[in-house]
Amino acid sequence: MSENRSGEPLEIAPGSVVVVRDEEWLVQTAEDTADGLLIRARGLSELVRDTTAVFYRSLDRIEPLDPAEALVVADDSPKYRRARLWLESTFRKTAVPLGDESLSVSTQALAKPLRYQQAAVRKALDPANLRPRILLADAVGLGKTLEIGMILSELVRRGRGDRILVVTPRHVLEQMQQELWSRFALPFVRLDSAGIQRVRQKLPANRNPFTYFRRAIISIDTLKSERYAASLRKQRWDAVVIDEAHNLSNATTQNNKLARTLSRNTETLILASATPHNGRAESFAELIRLLDPSAIPPNGELMDAEIKRLRVRRHRHSPEVAGEVGADWAERREPENILIPAGPAENAVAAELEHVWLWPSNERTPYSGQNASLFPWTLAKAFLSSPAALAETVKQRIDRLGAEAAAKAERVALERLAALNAVSQAEGSAKYARLISRLRELGVGKGSSTRAVVFAERVATLTWLHEHLPADLGMPAEAVEIMHGGLPDDDQQRVVDAFKQAHTPVRILVTGDVASEGVNLHSQCHELIHYDIPWSLIRIEQRNGRIDRYGQLHPPGITTLLLEPSGGRFGGDIRILAKLVDKENEAHRALGDVASLMGEYDVKGEEEAIRAVLSGRRKLDDVVRTPDDVLAGGDLDAMFLGFLDDDTDEEESRDVTTTPGSGLYPDDISYLDEALHTAFIDPAAPLSNSGVSWRRDPAFGTAELTPPPDLIQRLDVLPQTYLADRRVTDKLVLATTVARGMDRMTEALRDDNGSSWPDAHYLSPLHPVLDWASDRALSGLGRNEVFAVRGGVDAPTVMLLGTLTNKRGQVVSAAWMTAEFPMPDDPSFALVTPHSSAADALAALGWDSVRSNPGPVAGAGELRRFIQPAVANARVQMRDLFAAAEKDVAHRVEEWSRRLAQWQNDADALIQRSDLKQRRVSIKQEQHLVAEMNPDRQLVRPLLVVVPSTGEQV
Repeated sequence: MSENRSGEPLEIAPGSVVVVRDEEWLVQTAEDTADGLLIRARGLSELVRDTTAVFYRSLDRIEPLDPAEALVVADDSPKYRRARLWLESTFRKTAVPLGDESLSVSTQALAKPLRYQQAAVRKALDPANLRPRILLADAVGLGKTLEIGMILSELVRRGRGDRILVVTPRHVLEQMQQELWSRFALPFVRLDSAGIQRVRQKLPANRNPFTYFRRAIISIDTLKSERYAASLRKQRWDAVVIDEAHNLSNATTQNNKLARTLSRNTETLILASATPHNGRAESFAELIRLLDPSAIPPNGELMDAEIKRLRVRRHRHSPEVAGEVGADWAERREPENILIPAGPAENAVAAELEHVWLWPSNERTPYSGQNASLFPWTLAKAFLSSPAALAETVKQRIDRLGAEAAAKAERVALERLAALNAVSQAEGSAKYARLISRLRELGVGKGSSTRAVVFAERVATLTWLHEHLPADLGMPAEAVEIMHGGLPDDDQQRVVDAFKQAHTPVRILVTGDVASEGVNLHSQCHELIHYDIPWSLIRIEQRNGRIDRYGQLHPPGITTLLLEPSGGRFGGDIRILAKLVDKENEAHRALGDVASLMGEYDVKGEEEAIRAVLSGRRKLDDVVRTPDDVLAGGDLDAMFLGFLDDDTDEEESRDVTTTPGSGLYPDDISYLDEALHTAFIDPAAPLSNSGVSWRRDPAFGTAELTPPPDLIQRLDVLPQTYLADRRVTDKLVLATTVARGMDRMTEALRDDNGSSWPDAHYLSPLHPVLDWASDRALSGLGRNEVFAVRGGVDAPTVMLLGTLTNKRGQVVSAAWMTAEFPMPDDPSFALVTPHSSAADALAALGWDSVRSNPGPVAGAGELRRFIQPAVANARVQMRDLFAAAEKDVAHRVEEWSRRLAQWQNDADALIQRSDLKQRRVSIKQEQHLVAEMNPDRQLVRPLLVVVPSTGEQV
């Protein structure tokens, strides 16, 4: 191990510069592993510049450069450009400490700053929890994707987001990828069917794809395949996001098995779901265990305090939400329920269903299979959807029938029903006719820009509507798009993308419930039609949330069409379906949580309950409670309603932000502009002479760059459709202000440009071009060198940065210091002053504004004599500065260790329970994590030597 001149070992921590294989590397993370010290680093010297690498001390000789031996060189650039760039780049590369509760980059993303979303970010990053684990359970439409992007941005800035995996339903892969890149400059490789094909072309068959891509977005259906199981078990992530997480709560499913694997292999876990529980304590406990296995005692009891610690839940009418969204979320209009009298042929079908299948006089239906009480209602539901759906259902059942006598009797009954339905199809559907007139009432038609989304449950209904609507509305075929779960993932994404863009010809989207979760359809659409009514309040709410969500600027309209047979029991009872829409609207306003009305917390459970109502076995008022009844419910209701009572207080909602750099530059574009001019031109020559084209238009809020080869290499990780559509490797267009960025993102959905990607990408603090500029600037100094400059000081002064890191290589605390030498002839005497931030330290040096440079500091090399004592004295000062941080972390580690020990003791008392075996494994992993969170390395680095502006005492 390398030592300094005092014989002390040299620490390797984030920010260290090391020499490996005779090349210089900037350490990004330094972590103790079972195989020894592992570092991830980016190349600084010419041969390895723009290269990232992983080194093990057990395999490579890793030589840290001794900061006390740094050389001092004079900056001769105009206005100290090189020193300013190097300092700013160093600050940008220094991770925000884990304990820093202020928000940095997430507040500068391309999104309106909303306090309730910022509160969710702060809760996720709360240092009281040793690792970020959170359930984002906000109701439909509040912007969980934005909250995810904000949390991930802050994790990246804190050095905790290098490797990220996002898992979503396949039809929202592109939508999630677009949001994360367009708003937060977080690029993810999309592993849909096309993306996986590209991977296979690039990688050997035996290569783990998750080691190749640092950040990937993939569907849960693809990921849970056995072919990825071994790769996942071997891969460690900094952060994992699982959207629609309610699909994970059943401990026996493949989804849950996948989630448990990911949970064990990641530090940060973000689960997102508007319906996070199914009313069963054990299922919900399983979801909470994914976040923190110690949050659920071995006996499985749900602890209210633990759940509140791990979740965020608000709804549209929560005070903290309603007071902020304002005109950016228009209130929905009162739903319109339209009862449509059935025609004669349809009444004949309804009568046949009633007397033969639903309530036969002899109480025996013709059905010859099992679950005789279910199939008649399958027929009824298909009839209420469309004649096409009923025809398909009947045909499929006939095709499955055998030759036994009972099957023959059922075949006769089905064929009679099919014949009556055929007459109904020939006569024409009354509900379909009303759909046509309703669409025209809403303004949908040839030459109109008005759009509508039409939901139906049956694929046969969707196909039938897709085939007939264009001609019957006098519109071209491309005006009507269809989407359902049977389509390939790339087709689903294409349809959603087209519906969001104003210039595309699509005006009507007919879709199944695959689009009821996670898809944003509100950018160009304000009208939604339930062509058939789901027998589930949860599903109704999910559908409505596609257009009734944050960012909807027009009052969304919701129409429900319900076929009403005349007379008979069937005709009378199905009227209650229309009441479901009213019940959903009532709960939407009062609770923001429709699931609690029925208490089933599951679509299938709610359908069963409604079927019981329709069959006469239960009453609707007994099945669907009022909001008042829910609020007066028992303990279980009270716990779940606790999700609606977010405990966000004034402290959590405070508006505290920091900038990603030091304040040496007024904004990111100024920093980038200077970095480009410094890297590519002789000060006397224009930038274009270097072969790199750069044009900045401050008045228009844009800038254009022809990327050099080393930047093009980095851009390969950007979304492939963005690269292709915007040809950014030929010309990268940047929006340099938030206003311009929002404008271009909005216009991308309006302009006839063939792409939903903005033509100018917002230059947010995490943009790869800024990271590239930082690396360029850091390579502007030689090995173990610092700049000498002039400033507003009375005596030679050294600026230093101290960091405290834990065993995972994460920055726990940072200290900015200046060491002044009032007696230059006696370098052993130094006055070390701590500063609250980099900006404060620079201000103390007179570097809070741009300074002219009359020429290089004379005798800069002699200033080296101040470096060693500055470093030594700063190390002494750091012990005091970091004592509080170490004590705070030690206290939290001790508390965490105590809760894990308590869990183990409780589990030992229940040793006979075999289901605790797997949980013990998770607890042991937690204990290992706790040990890694203790601080164990301190690093101090000299950053700048400043001499008085006059006299230049050395």
